[in-house]
Amino acid sequence: MYVGDPQLTASQVLRTFHHDELYLFLGAAFTAVGLVSIAFAFLGRKFDAMLFWLALFAIFYGQRLWLQLGLLALIIPPSHFFDDLRAIGNYLVPIPGFFYFEAAGFLGRSGRKIILALTAVFLGLAVATMVFGLRPAIQTTNNLVVIASLFALIIQSLTRKQTDRDFVIARRGLFVFVLFALFDNIGGALGHRVFIEPIGFTIFLSILGYVAAKRGLQRDQQFSELQKELDIARRIQTSILPPAYPQSAHFHVAARYVPMTAVAGDFYDFLVADQTQAGLLIADVSGHGVPAALIASMVKLAATSQRANAADPALLLAGMNSVLCGNTQDQFVTAAYVYLDAASSTLRYSAAAHPPMLLLREGSVIELTENGLMLAAFTFATYTTAEHALQSNDRLLLYTDGILEATNAQGEEFGSGRLHTLLKEAAGLSAEAAAASILSSLERWSSKSQNDDLTLLVCDYFSGKRSVLPDGPTTRGAVTS
Repeated sequence: MYVGDPQLTASQVLRTFHHDELYLFLGAAFTAVGLVSIAFAFLGRKFDAMLFWLALFAIFYGQRLWLQLGLLALIIPPSHFFDDLRAIGNYLVPIPGFFYFEAAGFLGRSGRKIILALTAVFLGLAVATMVFGLRPAIQTTNNLVVIASLFALIIQSLTRKQTDRDFVIARRGLFVFVLFALFDNIGGALGHRVFIEPIGFTIFLSILGYVAAKRGLQRDQQFSELQKELDIARRIQTSILPPAYPQSAHFHVAARYVPMTAVAGDFYDFLVADQTQAGLLIADVSGHGVPAALIASMVKLAATSQRANAADPALLLAGMNSVLCGNTQDQFVTAAYVYLDAASSTLRYSAAAHPPMLLLREGSVIELTENGLMLAAFTFATYTTAEHALQSNDRLLLYTDGILEATNAQGEEFGSGRLHTLLKEAAGLSAEAAAASILSSLERWSSKSQNDDLTLLVCDYFSGKRSVLPDGPTTRGAVTS
């Protein structure tokens, strides 16, 4: 009988509902858990195959549970199609289940071969049911295959020695589910309808939920500890950057340092900073994050060790290269160094595979390029020094390639042309204001999306004495506007 049958009474519907209400709830719960799990499987940083198969297992199981209910039989008119559909559901549910067991490590090395063979068998049973209809022989075959595979699953799990407590707990939940499933399938093979397996599946999912929650808490704790360590690393790295450039009659220097993450591979230093001399170094370590930051601290030591060569940029870079080669774990460093001498009104410049220094003079931008090979890569690398005359009101700009390579929403790079334009447009601003203006324009261009560390040094040169500086001392740290 079904709902459209006039012989069906309200008491019969109510009685069937009360009999099925637990399984109605469990079917909905399993499906909901599966949908949430499949979302997490795809939304995480990396696709989680184990979570994906568990999600499919829970969804298939929940839907099969509903198909087995008497209440659904009251709603849908009797048909061979519906009977076949319920049987096919039984055959398909184990497939994602065994893929999950293999991904979770319950099966041994031969696990993939076993589940592929089982998948072929279960799909074959489903196809046979679609072709020949519901047959007792097919159902019995399904029960026997499930019984044999569950016994094999228990044996495989027991033979695997595990010290991971979470795995041991999950395995206990698996054993409970297997025992309930065996009870149902053995009863089915003997011709008795038993339906307690969903209880075992509920226990199994609950235990997996406990393990997942426990691991989630552990990850949160580890993340918190990592954040604390990164904060300490950030403070340490900031401490290796020089303090504000001292007040000088001839040089006004503004520095801006904006790491992409908590720590960065960019670095700058003032190797010479007095009234008549300035030695400005900027460097960029390949990569990002902690590894690059560690190499940046080595760059600091290498530069400090070469302070005696501060007046000779080529010799200074060669010395740094000798110190760094063989000590950077195959990471390399680009760098540029300029030495300014107010007494002779000259600058000496050299670089190691670094973007050219820009010179703003009388409204025009000149690129100064004197590049050798990158640091820390080749022991035979040599460098040369280019010497240029300085004029009063000259402005120099040293920067890392993160500025040139910043991209907008369309994937277009910022490029040197736009940087030249910004430098000219900021000609009337102080060094501090010019640095802030460049970074602010860059931020607008890239829609606040930063894909590399950003560092720049702006240096203004004045040939005569200046009693008052336009903006006061430069401050250290990240400035974005």
